[in-house]
Amino acid sequence: MLNMKAGELLITLLNAATIGHVLHLRSRSYSEHKALQGFYQGLPDLVDGVVEAWQGRNGELVEYPDQMVDLSEHDDALVYVMYLKMLLEEERGVLGGASEIQNLVDGIAELIDSTLYKLTFLK
Repeated sequence: MLNMKAGELLITLLNAATIGHVLHLRSRSYSEHKALQGFYQGLPDLVDGVVEAWQGRNGELVEYPDQMVDLSEHDDALVYVMYLKMLLEEERGVLGGASEIQNLVDGIAELIDSTLYKLTFLK
C-alpha cells in the first residue's frame, strides 16, 4: 500500500486523463487509439464527481499536492492502465468508506476495467 492522501489519489487520476490523451495521440493502433479516447474523455467527469461528493460529505476542499505529469514514464498504454487499476484498488480507502463515494469510485474502476478489456482483446 502506498498510503496516499485523498488529494494525491485524486490528482493522480486527473493526471491520468492527460497521460491517456497523450498515449492516444501517440498510438499506432486504431483499436488502442479508440480505447484510450474513451478513457481520457470519460475519466475527468468521473473524478470530478468523486471530488465534489467527497468535498460535500467532508465539508472541506481537497488539498492537492503539486504534481507534474512525467510522460517519459508512460509509453505502454496497457501497462499504464493496469497500474491505475492496482493503484485504485489499493488506495481507494483514502477516500473513506461512505457508500456514495465508493459507488462513484466504482465508476472509475469500471472505466479502467473496460479500457483494459479493449486494450487486451480488441486488436
